[in-house]
Amino acid sequence: MEDNLSSRRAFIAGGLMAMLNPGCSSGENSIQPSGEKVKLLSVDGEEIEVDRAFLKPVPDLPPLSNAEERVGIKGKKFVMVIDLARCKNVGKCRESCNHAHALHPDHNWIKIYQMQDGDHTAPYWQPTTCMHCDSPPCVKVCPVDATFKREDGIVAIDSDRCIGCRFCMAACPYTTRVFNWEDPGVPEPLASQHYSCESSIPQKKGTVGKCDFCPDKVRKDELPHCVTACPNGVFFFGDIIEDSVTNGTETFRFSELIRDKAGYRLMEDLGTKPSVYYLPPVDRNFPFESGLPSTQETTTPH
Repeated sequence: MEDNLSSRRAFIAGGLMAMLNPGCSSGENSIQPSGEKVKLLSVDGEEIEVDRAFLKPVPDLPPLSNAEERVGIKGKKFVMVIDLARCKNVGKCRESCNHAHALHPDHNWIKIYQMQDGDHTAPYWQPTTCMHCDSPPCVKVCPVDATFKREDGIVAIDSDRCIGCRFCMAACPYTTRVFNWEDPGVPEPLASQHYSCESSIPQKKGTVGKCDFCPDKVRKDELPHCVTACPNGVFFFGDIIEDSVTNGTETFRFSELIRDKAGYRLMEDLGTKPSVYYLPPVDRNFPFESGLPSTQETTTPH
């Protein structure tokens, strides 16, 4: 029985390799096996191994032009909701963001602050990202249009234009931007590729970086890295026009979630109109002490 199963798998693998690369079946132009095996599922749902040499590379989607990246995704207005009652300061959101954007080890686009509103109030953890404001002061002060606001509400940075003046950092009331004082250490081949305003890769010395809402993921109808990485469902992301936000497991009407859970935005009195909302830390899923002190940021006022 086992011999028949092995023969069947070998037959399927051979047929699959022929379909993936027809030249492998002919005498000439034959491809030499690399010895590196890749596991695949056959059409029958069986797990098989195929030599990597016989796999045809999937061509990348054509890159967007700089003009297309600066316009954004038409018909969308992105929004994020952060549920403070669920945050345990695990830090997976930050780790995933840092890895996805190949950030310098000392740079974090997501900061997790230990917060306490008063002497006799309970402390809590507050993840903080770029607020992607509807009235962003960073955009107003940039002298070279390197920081810009898209039609879909995302505030992005064009590092090819950034001159490192840091006016945007001084103007941001949320302290969410970082400056690349030294070479970020982006690995190859990422370091050699053309900068993308949607992936924010590669970061460059002498330029500013920040949370970008992962528009490269969103354009493919995928959630930002921080949303999918969080094990406790702290981050919700969605479209305010569709009135829907999700953390990948739960989906809510944005308007109802904010109304029923007393959602709020930081520093409303400044008139920046952030696209990031917070749900207060009530009925917490975890006690504050269960956080990870080794990863906490400096405490900041509410």
